[in-house]
Amino acid sequence: MNLIYAALAFLMALVLALVGVTRAGSWLIERRGPSVGAFADIDGARIHYVHLPAPASADLPPIVFIHGASANLKDQMLPLRPLLEGRAEMLFFDRPGFGWSGRGPGNNEDPSAQAATIAALMDRLGIKKAIIVGHSFGGVVTAAFGREHADKTLGLVFLAPATHPWPGGATSWYYDLTTIPVVGRLFSETLTYPAGTLWMADATTCVFSPNKVPDNYLAATSIPLVLRPSAFRANATDVAGLYRYALAAAPHYKEITAPTVVISGDRDKVVYARIHSVGLVRDIPGAELVWVHNLGHKPDWIASDLVVGAIEKVGGKDIDLEAIARTVEARIAGDTYGTGKCADIKEPEAELAPT
Repeated sequence: MNLIYAALAFLMALVLALVGVTRAGSWLIERRGPSVGAFADIDGARIHYVHLPAPASADLPPIVFIHGASANLKDQMLPLRPLLEGRAEMLFFDRPGFGWSGRGPGNNEDPSAQAATIAALMDRLGIKKAIIVGHSFGGVVTAAFGREHADKTLGLVFLAPATHPWPGGATSWYYDLTTIPVVGRLFSETLTYPAGTLWMADATTCVFSPNKVPDNYLAATSIPLVLRPSAFRANATDVAGLYRYALAAAPHYKEITAPTVVISGDRDKVVYARIHSVGLVRDIPGAELVWVHNLGHKPDWIASDLVVGAIEKVGGKDIDLEAIARTVEARIAGDTYGTGKCADIKEPEAELAPT
């Protein structure tokens, strides 16, 4: 009996120690990645955003950027703001529960709820219509926005999106575990910070692979903010619920009428590019797919010039996106980062995209 009590005492001490490590680590992460914008209360969620008003010389309509899973507003702002500043009004924001945004009572429901939060934030800032640019999980929120807020949508740009059901609907085990009541909360409060800190660099390599992770990427973008327990739970809820949402939403993408460009790479190791990207172009009338050879999951960083071209095109300019894509391909043709460490996704042959 004494051994049992000793074991329980040791287990409790270990849990408390991990909770302490996580709290201290979260404090340090926040110190290293402070908020950089303003805040607005949107239906009970305190949303963090950076709003750049339109200059007198603007030649593009307003642009709203929606980041992907595990990220925050800096992930799109750092590579794209320098290329577009002075040309358009821009809105970068932390999706509910990410970065410095609160989750709020309604944003656990599905991407449609997050799209409604974005629409309300646009109203608060006086943005009547905009081009919506979404990366990865931000793609499904972008699709929801384009379908459910068509009156606010001038155009859609999808970057390596996740929007459609995929074979089996599986996600990483730690997302599913985190969504289990009680057990998931205990997991997020004890293990996600120390384990995530150890794995984050390798995981980021595979997100960019075969392209190189930009120097100082993790620190500059404050990606470790996602390791805080509340942010990790929000991220897990989004990712674990994506398949179920996509099953119901994908048949309705044909209702989207806004000009649309989809940018995707044939070496994406995170999502099924030939299901999601090809599916969007199949389902959205008039959508254009720009398929880039040897590009991984980060067009916003690796093909920023192509992303700007796509924004210009849906904004009404005459842009040859294929020509820009060939320039990008020449630039990244020799990239082999992560080879041997990051496995390519094996996608269904029936869904192959044109090459």
